[in-house]
Amino acid sequence: MKVVTFGELMIRLQPYNYERFVQADHLEFTFGGGEANVAVSLANYGADAVFVTKLPSHAIGQAAVNSLRRYGVDTSKIVRGGDRVGIYFNEKGASQRPSVCIYDRAHSAIQEADPAEFDWDDIFEGADWFHFTGITPALGPNMVAACLDACKAAKERGVKISCDLNYRGKLWTRDQARAAMTELCKYVDVCISNEEDAKDVFGIEAEATDITAGTLNKEGYKSVARQLADKFGFEKVAITLRESKSAFDNDWSAMLYDVKNDEYCFSKLYHLHIIDRIGGGDSFGGGLIYALLTGHNTQSAVEFAVAASALKHSIEGDYNFATVPEVEKLAGGDASGRVQR
Repeated sequence: MKVVTFGELMIRLQPYNYERFVQADHLEFTFGGGEANVAVSLANYGADAVFVTKLPSHAIGQAAVNSLRRYGVDTSKIVRGGDRVGIYFNEKGASQRPSVCIYDRAHSAIQEADPAEFDWDDIFEGADWFHFTGITPALGPNMVAACLDACKAAKERGVKISCDLNYRGKLWTRDQARAAMTELCKYVDVCISNEEDAKDVFGIEAEATDITAGTLNKEGYKSVARQLADKFGFEKVAITLRESKSAFDNDWSAMLYDVKNDEYCFSKLYHLHIIDRIGGGDSFGGGLIYALLTGHNTQSAVEFAVAASALKHSIEGDYNFATVPEVEKLAGGDASGRVQR
């Protein structure tokens, strides 16, 4: 199976341990980004994962490419050029103190890329699936156009398309997001959202739910999924359900709506003690794509995706390094965490 993902790969700079920015005198240096994170997950599962972006030809750009190559991601379609690799600074939250993310990604190579630089005929050769998120078109009108070109090319070739709405208020307004995503979602087969994105982008929200208080009404999400599917003709809608007790402790589950069979499947609930939550949603997306491509039914697919994401929350950095056997073991009910000998 061949999956193509498209987006920005950034440098992640983070104080060690749980220090605040104002305390730190040295930072951890890693790489990450929504669609790249999905590609790494899929490569770890044995899929042919292709990541598409634009990165500078200098040493830092090459380091970004290498961060993907070392985990088996196909980087041959990455366009080289431009001056900057985008950066985000992450301050890990602890207890009742939330995490803080500060972007320094203006004028990055991908943000200033020309849509014509991406040869989608070549990129989609032999592809089965295309994945992008709402972060990529948020980078600017040129990236809205590039995503639209990609979606049209994928659709012409019968390639399935998934999109994680991933609204980022620091990158664009709700009105900008709604205008762009309304057009792009016409091409999407599988939509991934969470308790906030559907409301922020399309004004669709679950009833009797207060995400800041950590309470969720699962029945309300059936209505959200149905409204999204009715609006855009999605084949499937996945909604991740995070109940935040603190920065360390979350309850984590998801729902997958199969439109054709009018089937709503909720996963089991995981009580997470979090090591690193960044990339949690991306690991869900990677798990879901893998499960759907390998023939899992609706219930099994959402269980695999949620288990994959639960494991990611225990791993430092953006990338998920869980294997298929590890995910299947957790999805099957073994959450003991006992030493494997």
